[in-house]
Amino acid sequence: MKVQNRSSYHRVTFRLLLGLLSIWFIISFGCAILWRDWLDVHVPPIGHAPFGFWMAQQGAILGFVGLLIIYAIAMNRLDRRYREMKDREDAV
Repeated sequence: MKVQNRSSYHRVTFRLLLGLLSIWFIISFGCAILWRDWLDVHVPPIGHAPFGFWMAQQGAILGFVGLLIIYAIAMNRLDRRYREMKDREDAV
């Protein structure tokens, strides 16, 4: 892989990672700690639990699993795209 493609790959990977970490921070710190009381009052409960409590206990875990799945899919697509670019460069 050329240096230009390698730096482009790392830049895209870093941006993806920063985006997912931002979402992770919002879910874990925001919904589970900062806005928990507001969510309890303004969002309908899930089952018999207030939404803020549910986010702190269950929703954050489901959010993390979702982020892992999104990361795996996005990285597979990114790796495939850059591998195809490398193969085209090697053929030339």
